[in-house]
Amino acid sequence: MKLVLATQNEHKVHELRQILAELVDEIGLEVVGASDFPNAPDVVENEVTFEGNARLKAVAVAKATGLPSVADDSGLAVDVLGGAPGIFSARWSGSHAGEGAGRAERDRANLSLLLEQIGDVGDEHRTGAFVCAAVLAMPDGSIEAVEGRVTGTIRREPLGENGFGYDPIFTPDDDTRSLAEYTDVEKNAISHRGRAFRAMIPILRERLTTQP
Repeated sequence: MKLVLATQNEHKVHELRQILAELVDEIGLEVVGASDFPNAPDVVENEVTFEGNARLKAVAVAKATGLPSVADDSGLAVDVLGGAPGIFSARWSGSHAGEGAGRAERDRANLSLLLEQIGDVGDEHRTGAFVCAAVLAMPDGSIEAVEGRVTGTIRREPLGENGFGYDPIFTPDDDTRSLAEYTDVEKNAISHRGRAFRAMIPILRERLTTQP
């Protein structure tokens, strides 16, 4: 039994395999990435919500592979910026990252630009949340969607070597560490993606064990 994660991002594949580990053992689930399928499309994320973008990816990969597919779209929503970067989190810095920049360079450019934009904002207003929408698309066209979020504050300086994206500048509520200081296990336990995919587990258990 295979479940395709509709992403080319190996960080996400690694993270989601850990989160879904209980299903791997329980129902013999094999979790694979979209990169295992040469015909998997590179989907343009042109919707205006996290759920909309996740739906686009999950449906496209399910159609291309004939297998159940899960996609997520996630980002950082900063309150003082009206919820931005939001769906634009991964490409917030635009061309500032430099032509042909890799993921690490884009991450640094996105993080630096965001810190500049809220540099004059007082600590009490540097609140925000990581938000994740996860969508399961079945080969029969049916769809299930869930959402997870974790609230916290935006640090003034990056801290920590783990994680990726905006993790080094985000401190969850009731902690003093950045997400980039968390171990994988700690992060998966409280992260927006961890919460969304744990909410998806009972749906996967039901849908994958009852499909023809």
